[in-house]
Amino acid sequence: MEREVLLPLSACCNVGHQSRRRDRENSFGNGHNSVNGISNSSGNLSREERRRRRRATQKYRTAHATRERVRVEAFNLAFAELRKLLPTLPPDKKLSKIEILRLAICYIAYLNHVLES
Repeated sequence: MEREVLLPLSACCNVGHQSRRRDRENSFGNGHNSVNGISNSSGNLSREERRRRRRATQKYRTAHATRERVRVEAFNLAFAELRKLLPTLPPDKKLSKIEILRLAICYIAYLNHVLES
């Protein structure tokens, strides 16, 4: 019986890195009258200053905390699924995340060895 583990797209590729690179590129020479991200006038805020102010709001912090909680739950669920696939004695022994990863590496190496034999 085959098991399929679905991971979020961001776990498989560098989705977030491209948008950060674009933001960095756009912050230089973006046509605003700013030097080093500091606006020359109070009405013309730099992109970084607008971002800081937006992130300081309660609504943003609450949404960010919710996204982080969902991310951590998905992360822990993925470790639990991986743990179920690994043989240990006793089978219900509690393992740390690093122990799960190390055991998975050893188990994959063992399975490769069995296939090559």
